[in-house]
Amino acid sequence: MIRLIALFVMLALPASAEEIVLGLSRDQVSITATFEGSEILIFGAIKRDGPVQAEGDLGVIVTVAGPDEPVTVRKKDRRFGIWVNSASVDVDVAPTFYAVATNRPLSEILTFTEDLNTRISTARAIRSVGATVDSAQNFTEALIRIREQQGLYQTLPTGVSVVEDTLFRTLIPLPANLTEGDYKAEIYLTRGREIVDFYVTDIPVQKVGLERWLYNLAHDNPFLYGLMSLSIAIAAGWGASAAFSVFRR
Repeated sequence: MIRLIALFVMLALPASAEEIVLGLSRDQVSITATFEGSEILIFGAIKRDGPVQAEGDLGVIVTVAGPDEPVTVRKKDRRFGIWVNSASVDVDVAPTFYAVATNRPLSEILTFTEDLNTRISTARAIRSVGATVDSAQNFTEALIRIREQQGLYQTLPTGVSVVEDTLFRTLIPLPANLTEGDYKAEIYLTRGREIVDFYVTDIPVQKVGLERWLYNLAHDNPFLYGLMSLSIAIAAGWGASAAFSVFRR
């Protein structure tokens, strides 16, 4: 997710004496039938015009975000011995995947105001426009907790290693249940908890091979896809029945 506010903030800053030079271990992720997860190595260096004169400790923040989607989060309560939906909140924007890796805890290298403007932390990346503040916070925390258990949301407070304030690297794990789409890798460089440079790049995540063909068929020609699925089900049922009859003999 490209954050327009972050871009405006960066444009308003003076030219930085420190700039990010980035590299990726792969420029796309392919999802196949045997895909069981993967990982992306993000590495780079900090280019400087001269000796470091900036005050404050160096911070490196790496985020990887999947496509945004609206989500309805429901709360269940036990009533009359059964669990029922008692309340819900419509989350307007929630990334399908979100990882935040830093060289130190985020609060130590980024101010509250900067996080509010750039929406780097996981809770800030999720937005519920129509909900009240209290309900939005509670349901956002529930959504984060559920997706953390699924490996879709990750917070890695020491996931970025920095060597001599110049070289940095991080390894972002990707679970098997990834959503297809364009992912965004964003890197922030901070000094004294203020952002001094920003870099963004795309990482396409796509189905390939038979998975891609079936996906396109289901969306482009659902009638044919339904007939094919029905034929396969009938053939499988007939085959199982025939095999069972042979076995009984």
